Formats: sequence, structure tokens, C-alpha cells
Amino acid sequence: MKRLISLFSIATLLSFMLLSFSTSDVFAQQHPSKLRYHSVCGIKVVDLAQCNAIQIDANTSGVKPNASSPSGYNPADLQSAYKLPSASAGSGQTVAIVDAYDDPNAESDLAVYRSHFGLPACTTANGCFRKVNQTGGTSYPRANSGWAEEISLDLDMVSAICPNCHILLVEAKSSSFANLGTAVNTAISLGANTVSNSYGGSESSGESSYASYYNHPGHIITASSGDSGYGAQVPAAYNTVVAVGGTSLSKSSNSRGWTETAWNGAGSGCSAYISKPSWQKDTGCSRRTIADVSAVADPNTGVSVYDTYGNVGGWLVFGGTSVSSPIIASVYALAGNASTVNAASSLYSNTGSLFDVTSGSNGSCGGSYLCTAGTGYDGPTGLGTPNGTGAF
Repeated sequence: MKRLISLFSIATLLSFMLLSFSTSDVFAQQHPSKLRYHSVCGIKVVDLAQCNAIQIDANTSGVKPNASSPSGYNPADLQSAYKLPSASAGSGQTVAIVDAYDDPNAESDLAVYRSHFGLPACTTANGCFRKVNQTGGTSYPRANSGWAEEISLDLDMVSAICPNCHILLVEAKSSSFANLGTAVNTAISLGANTVSNSYGGSESSGESSYASYYNHPGHIITASSGDSGYGAQVPAAYNTVVAVGGTSLSKSSNSRGWTETAWNGAGSGCSAYISKPSWQKDTGCSRRTIADVSAVADPNTGVSVYDTYGNVGGWLVFGGTSVSSPIIASVYALAGNASTVNAASSLYSNTGSLFDVTSGSNGSCGGSYLCTAGTGYDGPTGLGTPNGTGAF
């Protein structure tokens, strides 16, 4: 009997340890040199999407969560880095954010972010902001603090890049691809010009069954390439989606005022199942290659976000390709060409309007462009980062 009790106790302890395995541990395994961050949506689960937001816990400057004032890059920084006409463009455009679960404080937190940085108010009352569930109603799913942080990040990045845009938040009832895909369909039906998806999951033989959710000609669908380094994920792998990689963005004394390298956590690679779109011409992958384009994602060069659901002070700093996807969706909105652009095709014919990122790597792939940045197209950063809206 004592032996049975002992075995039961060991099994119980092991189960507890697995359930208690923190998101910091997951990120630390993937990025062993960076132990001060955590992925806000926890451990990856088969057949469920994981959001790609990484929250900074502390850095060498002593930045901590729940600060009383913002750290990280602000709207003026991002607009400067990517040479964007944010003050004059975007009117009449709607950027949709698709995420799982509810953020009860989404609108009030958004108001604080926009007010602090001098951006015009975006509220339900003035018609700029709208929040719905995955079928377009107002019976919202259960709240989740991790996904609430993702939602705040996404809303703030749209605000930073396209303050004149309307914002539609569509909350799926879970992180299943069926529910998230339904939310994408709803975003389109409610008039979104561009839709950002800051989540993903590992490729599988059944992934094509969800592809139709992300196929909406006349609308731009962006998706994060992932935060686990070299390797493909969906929905970024779908050939009807603009796959968004990630960079490290730093201020510089050069003529641009900024420099970028490939972020070592950005996802990239060759899809195992999805066919190559006609506009993608790289020769090292016979199927769909990730990514198409990129923007800042490194938590070491993170962005300022305001979120109070589950947080006390509100001001946080985030990285991950959850930053870059809404940035790129919002650049498309600034350009206003979604109705006439075929997925990522315009990027490939307008490379002169992108900043080419030529250094950095996100993993081991024999030194090929699939995981190593270089002149022209590469996996981690695609064709580069926005230099105005000419490529969009």
C-alpha cells in the first residue's frame, strides 16, 4: 500500500510540474540567452493556435512590467522607422484584429494608449472602434488575461501605424483554427479592408481544411510567421496570406536613422503542404516560402503597450511577430489598395519601396536564405520592411 501511495504521489507531483510549467520556461528553452521574457499565451497545444506576443519582464535598463509610464518604441518611433504617412492617410479604412477570448478592458485600455501619445480618440461612441464575437454579436467569449495582452498589443499597433483607421476587434470563443477562421470570415463580412492574425500553430497534413478561412480576394490578410525561430507555421503558410516575419530595430546615425537585422526568433521556412503562389520566385523551396515582409518583433527592441486586464500598472513592453503582423496590416490600410492587391504580390513587384534586411539568422538551415538574411529575399525578413507605402 505504501508503495502504491508513493507511486501515486510521484505521478501527482509530475502532473503538477507539467501543469505549472511556466511560459517563461517555454520561451527560455527556445531562446536560452533571453531569460527575461515570456510568451503570454503559454505552452503550444496540438490543433490550437498560440498567440505570438512576448512580454518583457525586465531588461538591462531595468524595465519591468506594470510600469507607471511607457517604455519601448512609441508611435512616433515606428512611423519614423518605416517612413509612414500616418498623419495624413488611412481615413475610411478598417483594420480588423482577430484574436481568441475576451479582453474586457480593450476599449478603455486603447483610450489610454491613444490619449497618452496624442492620437485621436477611437471609441464605440464615435464609430471608430467596434468589438464583436466570432459571429458578429456582442455576447463575448470568456476572458483570458494572456490573450487580453495580445489584444491590447494588436490594438495599440494599429493605432500607432494608422491612427485614422477604424478598428474592428473580433474575438473567437477559443483558439481553435475553426473558431479563429470563423472570426476572420466575420471580420470580412463586417467590412474590414485588412485583417491581422497574430497567432499560429505547427503545420499538419490537415491544415488545408482551414485555408478557405484565409482566402478573401479584395482584402489583405496578414499573419505572424511565429516566434520559435526557423520553421513554418499556419496561417502564415497559406498562399492567400501575407506572411509577416520579424526584425530587431535600432536607432542609428545613418541617413535612415534606423537599422534592422533579422530577429533570431522570427519564424520562416518552406511549407510542407501549401503550394507556392505564382508571385513568389525563390528557388530553394518548391512550395510556399515564409515570410513575405517583416517589421520589428525582437522583444529587446520592443514596443510600448497599455493593458490592465490582469495587470496593475498598465504599461508593458512587447515583442514577437504579434507586433509585426498588425503593423503590416496597418501599412496596407495606409496604402488603401487592398481591394486591388492579390495577397502579397505587390511586395514582389515593388521591392524598391522596402528596406532590405541583409544580416541575422533565425536558426540552422545549412546557411541557406530560408533562415539567413541576405541581400534580396530571405525567409526571416521576406523582402524587407516598409519604406513608406509604395510596396503595398
